[in-house]
Amino acid sequence: MNFKFHHKRITGMLAVLPAREASFIDEMRNFNFPVSRSLKLKEVMGYDKHRLVEPGVCVSDLAVHGLQRLFDAGLLQPSEIDALLLVTQCPDYFMPPTSNIIQGRLNLKQDMLCLDINQGCAGFVIGLLQAFLLLEQECIRKVVLVNADVMSRKTSTKDRNSYPLIGDAASITIVERDAEDSLIHANLRMDGTRNEALMIPAGGFRLPSSAETAVLEDVGDNNFRGKDHLRMDGSAVFNFVQVEVPPMVEDLLALAGKRHEDVDYYAFHQPNKFMLQKLADKMKIPYAKMPMNVVERFGNSSGVTIPLAIVSNLAGQVTKERLFMCLAGFGVGLTWSSMLMPLGQLNFCEIVDYT
Repeated sequence: MNFKFHHKRITGMLAVLPAREASFIDEMRNFNFPVSRSLKLKEVMGYDKHRLVEPGVCVSDLAVHGLQRLFDAGLLQPSEIDALLLVTQCPDYFMPPTSNIIQGRLNLKQDMLCLDINQGCAGFVIGLLQAFLLLEQECIRKVVLVNADVMSRKTSTKDRNSYPLIGDAASITIVERDAEDSLIHANLRMDGTRNEALMIPAGGFRLPSSAETAVLEDVGDNNFRGKDHLRMDGSAVFNFVQVEVPPMVEDLLALAGKRHEDVDYYAFHQPNKFMLQKLADKMKIPYAKMPMNVVERFGNSSGVTIPLAIVSNLAGQVTKERLFMCLAGFGVGLTWSSMLMPLGQLNFCEIVDYT
């Protein structure tokens, strides 16, 4: 599915990170695995540090903290928000929608749209698609897109395959109309037949959480997790990314009449450094054009890794000039999506800690 948009732009980006930082070196003792092999895994996968919320901290807490920071700094007025989109796999509750909770906690106006979107690794791009579609309505002038996950709360600390790379974070992206004809191209693919490659088996109505689903089981290679925890088929996900993402991006470039040389930076979802390096090699993209340091600095925070890659690596550029960017998200669903757009001259682009 292909999309085309005119007169839309991002005007600000804020990332919110938990202040608590954990180190892979310190956590190695949690894994029943030789130290030498753990250190090799650290080097290959790009593990180092990740940000984790304290017990009890939820998505709405990160979002409210970030939005209040923007209000206090005069970078965003509460009355300006016509739509609040929240992309998350970690809602505060089954009901009500977490976007409504954020609206209520901040006392935002009633004449607005609040919408939760259950998406993960491709969620930032999908959130932008929804924001651009909403801006086609005359009554909507400014959309606040919040991406947030606290997946560490659903990942086993004894699962070496998942826990070292998971990070918690939120991002707030302001999306508005653009006086310039800023042409944006995007595409989207979904394959629900491969839904089991990334999932949390228990906790929904299909398999409610119970004492049995919380029990840690040896799932192989001395990794332990329960059915309440994130389950990832690493080989299946790796193969999916290498097979599906390059042709998706090539199709998008062809649709837009662009070449790789026209793209200043590729801000891709960051599962780990190894996967991105292999992807860049296959697509013949210079590493310098594809930031790969989010997992080693903050952890894999699902769809938030894309705005984090921009805010942590390109803030000095995108606040001063417009860059031509390729964004891509891929993962849970399975879902994969990419976007070509000008990005820059932002009103703000920064990181704040949640304490």
